[in-house]
Amino acid sequence: MKRYGLIFLLLLSIVVFAQETPKKLVYKLNIKQDISPGTRRQVAQAFDAADSLKADIFLIHMNTYGGTVVDADSIRTMILQSKIPVYVFIDNNAASAGALISIACDGIYMRPGGSIGAATVVNQTGAAMPDKYQSYMRSTMRSTAEAHGKDTVITANNDTIVKWFRDPKIAEAMVDERIYIEGISDTGKVLTFTPMEAMENGYCEGIAESVEEVLHQVGVEEYTLVEYEPSWIEKIIGFLVHPMISGLLIMAIIGGIYFEMQTPGIGFPLGIAVLAAVLYFAPLYLEGLAANWEIVVFIVGVILIAIEIFAIPGFGVTGALGILLVFAGLVLSLIDNIHFDFEGVEIRRVGVAITTVVLGVFGGFLISLYFGRKVFTAEKGMFKNFALNTVQHTNEGYISIEPAMLALKGKSGTAQTVLRPGGKVLVDAEVYDAVAETGFIDRGEKVVVTRVEATQVYVERAENS
Repeated sequence: MKRYGLIFLLLLSIVVFAQETPKKLVYKLNIKQDISPGTRRQVAQAFDAADSLKADIFLIHMNTYGGTVVDADSIRTMILQSKIPVYVFIDNNAASAGALISIACDGIYMRPGGSIGAATVVNQTGAAMPDKYQSYMRSTMRSTAEAHGKDTVITANNDTIVKWFRDPKIAEAMVDERIYIEGISDTGKVLTFTPMEAMENGYCEGIAESVEEVLHQVGVEEYTLVEYEPSWIEKIIGFLVHPMISGLLIMAIIGGIYFEMQTPGIGFPLGIAVLAAVLYFAPLYLEGLAANWEIVVFIVGVILIAIEIFAIPGFGVTGALGILLVFAGLVLSLIDNIHFDFEGVEIRRVGVAITTVVLGVFGGFLISLYFGRKVFTAEKGMFKNFALNTVQHTNEGYISIEPAMLALKGKSGTAQTVLRPGGKVLVDAEVYDAVAETGFIDRGEKVVVTRVEATQVYVERAENS
């Protein structure tokens, strides 16, 4: 009898355990900004995380006025190909690119007062783009709606009626004001739905005030919510693409190049310039602003400037072209253009880009002039101990310097390269890094050493040259 009782209790516990509803894992992603390459990266990361956690539901909490069509198209493709059911909660707005992403989801839920639609492709001034852009958006919206399938209904009169889960014609009317749908859309007006209108026409599954209400309507009562958090890399990228930070990085690039010209061979200023260039271009490249060719333009410009400084006497076409290419590379990398097509670029963005680069270059040059002596002088500069061996006492005080260098003061030599003002001179059959005290000195001119500081020789043009 006891044996039967134990078996009964065991079976009862199995039944009770089987009836318990396991908690669902809900992975939530916020899209509450303009759609951009950064948004696309975050969506991809969120889907990867949801897959690794074996999430049961992927929920997008949306409030956006739109963004770039290319990135929205990539996001809607991820949604359509997702093995996890994807739902969207439109907290307020799902306009333009946001509408495309929402239509790709398995279920759309809207807050009272929200809206979905208005997917006409516009530039940043709000003006409609040419029809080639609208045509692409119309087909993308239409195919996204078609991806959810249709039902074929045969009526009592043997008429065949196709009923789409989401009507492709309605999706197309959100882009093109010329499309007329009886009782829904008038010609001359781009279609935008309120929550009630969206529900009546199959573009909303429910109206909710919160994420909890959305999940309740989906049928999920017990769940664990995991929310996507941007990685530290994403946060750094967002910080570096700010115009002020871009301007500071440009200042570091110009300052580093200037200091390296002033004191050839040290390498540290050049390293700072290279690091600043990487920090400038890398986040812009990841954001889709800086293209490969724009970075190449900048690099070629730097190379031409270096050739002009160290190889070609005088200042000519090479240097001018190098400066132009460097400036163009820095400016174009801040503009969302496609090659040389600026049709969709707002004039204000071009102005901001040019202003950022001009201020960065000008500021970097001024700071370089101001701090040049402070940083590299022998007595107070932070690099006064680089590659030095002994300490010598002179009438000017204690100077860290090699003994042989002191004897150079007053000696004559020849400019081995153009000094603008940095370069190299030949004195007593030895080549030294040198800086012209005043003006530029052409290659081959006679010079006189006026002073020596650290490992740096300072010269001026000889009077009889």
